[in-house]
Amino acid sequence: MADFGKLGIQQREPEPARIKSVTIEGFRSLRSIQNLELPQLAVLIGANGAGKSTLIRFFEMLSWMLKSKSLQEFVLRQGGGDDQFFMGARNTPRIHAKLCLETRSGLNDYRFDLAHVSGGDSVIVMNEAYRYAPRVLQTEAGWTEVGAVGKESALLDKKDKTARTVVNLLRQCSTYQFHDTSPNSAIHNRWDITESFRLRSDGGNLAAVLLNLRNTDGKRYELIVKQIRRVLPAFKNFVLEEEAGKVLLRWVGNQSDKVFGSHLTSDGSLRLFCLLTLLNMPPERLPDVMLFDEPELGLHPHAVSLVAEMFKRLSKKRQIFLATQSPYLVDCFELENIIIASANHGETLLRNLPREQYQEWLDDEYQLSDIWLKQVVGGME
Repeated sequence: MADFGKLGIQQREPEPARIKSVTIEGFRSLRSIQNLELPQLAVLIGANGAGKSTLIRFFEMLSWMLKSKSLQEFVLRQGGGDDQFFMGARNTPRIHAKLCLETRSGLNDYRFDLAHVSGGDSVIVMNEAYRYAPRVLQTEAGWTEVGAVGKESALLDKKDKTARTVVNLLRQCSTYQFHDTSPNSAIHNRWDITESFRLRSDGGNLAAVLLNLRNTDGKRYELIVKQIRRVLPAFKNFVLEEEAGKVLLRWVGNQSDKVFGSHLTSDGSLRLFCLLTLLNMPPERLPDVMLFDEPELGLHPHAVSLVAEMFKRLSKKRQIFLATQSPYLVDCFELENIIIASANHGETLLRNLPREQYQEWLDDEYQLSDIWLKQVVGGME
């Protein structure tokens, strides 16, 4: 194979893209979601057990599936093949999905099916296809069938521009959940200073990332410190000292010279450190699609407001999905950002909130959380 770099020929990178809409049939509690429109900043709200996190798990599955042919590992980690099908594979013989990805020049569609394999409790990928339609085209383009059937996606083997656009975006769907701050969690460990380009999904390498930012982008590092002080006035600065190529998360307060380790730091403060660091990182060090499961957990309302504003700012460059139960967080966004999840006999229903349907409530000075809570108790349909 020719080395285009040595020949002086630049290969064109896929265009910046976003997920415009999605159809999902049969994945976990998502029995039938048809052409759900996804904004650049989507806030999924719903009661306990409504299934709002299931949509995030779906995109997480896509990332595993298209990153390094690791679909079977995802299935194994998530309880086995049967658990991925709505009410089990006996009731739902296949999972079907179709995604529409939007670029500046047009629309890229991708579809696939998953079927259950009882032997080994795994899945197989089948009926994969993709297509592209420029914006000027008024009719739908024909599908390019992948053809192969196997335990992993065959889309990775396709080299044309449309396939690369689909793979490049969906493989970067990254889920961030900073909930685990227990004594054995990764954030308490010493980290190799070279593991610092991107923040891990669990925030474990936070100290290495902060040390890298302090050494290479001092202004950005100082902004992170300043924002932490806005929420935690007792915080002064991080103490990041390299030792044998590793660094440990520590910080010092305003009241004394005592250095606090992560084990002496509250759970909410550790999560705040992770969120503010992640949301302040250079865009080129962030994935194209970022998913957050209950990012407000353990945060003070003032911190929730600050983080919400940062989500809004970042969404101008990256597509963001938030799953939350926090009225404080919901009220920080617009009606167009909201997707409501509700449960109906084990099935998750997801729906947008059309402005024309709810504008009267907003005109009467209702908050978004008021509209949501009234729907939860059945007061508004």
